[in-house]
Amino acid sequence: MEFLNKLENYRQRERDLAWEGTFREYLHLVKERPFITQLAHSRIYNMIVSEGVEEVNGVKRYKFFSHEMFGLDKTLETLVEEYFHSSARRTEVRKRILLLMGPVSGGKSTIVMMLKRGLERFSRTELGALYAIKGCPMHEEPLHLIPKELREDFQQEYNVYIEGSLCPHCRMRLETEWNGRIEDVPVERIFFSEENRVGVGTFSPSDPKSQDIADLTGSIDFSTISEYGSESDPRAYRFDGELNKANRGMMEFQEMLKADEKFLWNLLSLSQEGNFKAGRFALISADELICAHTNESEYKGFVSNKKNEALISRMIVVRVPYNLKVTDEVRIYEKLISQSDLRHIHIAPHALRAAATFSILSRLKESKKQGMDLVKKMRLYDGEDVEGFKQKDLVELQNEAIDEGMSGADPRYVINRLSSALIRKDTVCINALDVLRAIKDGLDQHPSISKEERERLLNYIAIARKEFDDIAKKEVQKAFVYAYEESARTLLNNYLDNVEAFCNGTKLKDPITDEEMDPDEKLMRSIEEQIGISENAKKAFREEILIRLSTYARKGKSFDYTSHDRLKEAIEKKLFADLKDVVKITTSSRTPNAEQLKRMNEVTARLIEHHGYCHVCANELLRYTGSLLNR
Repeated sequence: MEFLNKLENYRQRERDLAWEGTFREYLHLVKERPFITQLAHSRIYNMIVSEGVEEVNGVKRYKFFSHEMFGLDKTLETLVEEYFHSSARRTEVRKRILLLMGPVSGGKSTIVMMLKRGLERFSRTELGALYAIKGCPMHEEPLHLIPKELREDFQQEYNVYIEGSLCPHCRMRLETEWNGRIEDVPVERIFFSEENRVGVGTFSPSDPKSQDIADLTGSIDFSTISEYGSESDPRAYRFDGELNKANRGMMEFQEMLKADEKFLWNLLSLSQEGNFKAGRFALISADELICAHTNESEYKGFVSNKKNEALISRMIVVRVPYNLKVTDEVRIYEKLISQSDLRHIHIAPHALRAAATFSILSRLKESKKQGMDLVKKMRLYDGEDVEGFKQKDLVELQNEAIDEGMSGADPRYVINRLSSALIRKDTVCINALDVLRAIKDGLDQHPSISKEERERLLNYIAIARKEFDDIAKKEVQKAFVYAYEESARTLLNNYLDNVEAFCNGTKLKDPITDEEMDPDEKLMRSIEEQIGISENAKKAFREEILIRLSTYARKGKSFDYTSHDRLKEAIEKKLFADLKDVVKITTSSRTPNAEQLKRMNEVTARLIEHHGYCHVCANELLRYTGSLLNR
């Protein structure tokens, strides 16, 4: 019964949204809410920004895309600001076809789909409301009824810009049904719907020998010719092409660069002048976004053909590369898996990260900078500072490889391999090794990969495995240290006390005997050596730590072992080094004694309760880590 109540509430909302009136009444709405007359590009821009915009590290992030698109913040900022924002201001940019260009499965189709579904939702809101002449096959803006001679006066009085002219169908009806009295023309609120072919359209070219241009611009209704006597009578014409039905909204032109020339000619006039030719009528006005998408090789082939110059000059190309952040790649996989019927199978922590590491490595380009390798670059892209490089160096690295992200492993391939691992018989849990094994098996079955490319990808799988090995050892060692945070804090405080005394040339007091002591050089070096701080560099490193400590104190912030990335790494490695033998003996013992068994059970419980493991993958992790430590 609860669902039936929701159904009734839905019908009531539909009735509340509906509106019908005359053009005279519509003018009152325009006076009160002039935004209802906004043009298509402006409506799309307002739709996007109405959901919220935030700035992160100097890059705008749009909440409209945040639930579906990950790791493409800069690309989306370019799309929204340089195309939609400029178009919303009625610059020449709106007279360009939008072409999204990038590798397969990079998110181009998702962007278009989100714009379509977003327009459908937005047209049902107050800010996105729009109205049309009732019965118009092109859902025409009612202000087109105003004669061109009076539009300047109207603009001065209402402060509303009018663009476009009546379609042939409405022009005839104005004379025959309403006797030229535009104030009596019926107007209704409309709602975008691709299913109902209102304001959202999709054109997909097929065989050029059989496909008719009528799919784009409409066609003559031969059954009515005898009734109306002429092919130029609007009543004998079906205004049902995609360009007609997508008026006021957007049309997706699938595989545009593969389409026959005759289908592209209409776009020349539509993009530049806002109109197109259909049947035996004058040019028909259309206000819509034409959006297409293609891959790089097709685009290069299209551009190289001199015959396409006119259309190329009417395009705005936005590059949509693959995501280059490991954490965002994991979110992509999580989203795709959540849409499947395999959510009951447990995915061990770091399993998706292992797949993401492989994918990102395959998309990155080698840097010429000394000391920079692909793993460091991957971590830098993911927001980490690495030895010798900080986040500020990222721009320079990106400029060094402009086409980065335009090739590599695509998310679809990885998801296909994940699926093959998930659907194996009796599978209740998969871990990082299962995932990497599935990716490797997929390479063996891939017909289009060359021997050199396969070797390169196998190398990335090996690196991803090594990255997981490091994570696995840390995960288990952390679980063994029951009070890990407390141990790290104690070790940090001891280190900082000694560093402060060393840098200030003072002595430390023994907490029990009050005896003065020299700074503990052995303790400091045992930590610093974990991250390769040489004897010559120790003084500079300690002074850097002391400066960071005083900066935190001055700002009233608490300094802990995570406040300095390299110091954090050093303390973790020191803790793990001290514990290594205990972990090694316990995890690798084939016949554990009572004490070892108790510790193993405690560690397993901790992995399950605090780290997201299940019984299966927790035990597998312990066995695997034991074998790693024995190598």
